[in-house]
Amino acid sequence: MRDFVIHVTDRPGEIARVANDLARRDVNIKSITGMGVANQGLIRVIADDIDAARTALRESNIRFEEAELVTVLLENKAGELAGVAGKLANAGLNVQALYVIGLEGDLVELAFAVDDAKKAKKALE
Repeated sequence: MRDFVIHVTDRPGEIARVANDLARRDVNIKSITGMGVANQGLIRVIADDIDAARTALRESNIRFEEAELVTVLLENKAGELAGVAGKLANAGLNVQALYVIGLEGDLVELAFAVDDAKKAKKALE
């Protein structure tokens, strides 16, 4: 699983612009997060079709990077995230983004963008 890290100016309409450009290529957004700091914005998107999303962003001249994500399924209870975050920290990994990508009953599925996905997968085994 991969996400797209999209750099935008922090102003009204940027999320709509990115979402519209993806929609024109029939890209469904499975998960999204974003934040603005000063005049810069960062939107992170998990798309259902990586190739189509990449094409849509390039055709729209939207600056982006890609990152491999590491997923984990946890019990939805206090302390579970702390345990996973501790394992990543102990492995010397920096978490760049975190998504909730699924909830079912007492389980929650998370996706992490980290600075070394291969090392993270090993740390979470």
